[in-house]
Amino acid sequence: MVVVDVTDSILGRFCTVVAKRVLQGETIDLVNCEKAVITGDKVTIYKKYKEQDKRGTPLKGPYLPKMPDRFVRRAIRGMLPYKQEKGKKAFKNIMCYIGIPEKFSKEKIEKIDLANITKSKTFKYTKIGDLCEQLKR
Repeated sequence: MVVVDVTDSILGRFCTVVAKRVLQGETIDLVNCEKAVITGDKVTIYKKYKEQDKRGTPLKGPYLPKMPDRFVRRAIRGMLPYKQEKGKKAFKNIMCYIGIPEKFSKEKIEKIDLANITKSKTFKYTKIGDLCEQLKR
């Protein structure tokens, strides 16, 4: 079992790394999901997800997760072949958490350096926690 801290990590970049590792058979727990980021202009990001949320009907969907941990888990699911057997098994090996739960406080927590926002050239980004707060309104 691997515990990964996704604070200040770019959503798409760490999701690809996690998806590959999970398909190889690892069990991964992601902590601090509300502190992960999406790059781009805040207004554009909010507008895009609001439009996606308003699409369809309440009974038939599409359904957009409004909790940061579920939002991240859904992004990872999009990078897995989740309709096939190997994808279903891999998706069950991913757990996402808001903050750091008690059971992981003594464990070694690693970071994915490839996905860190400091390595990006853009200064425009929004945290997933803030985006989910906007979607709840």
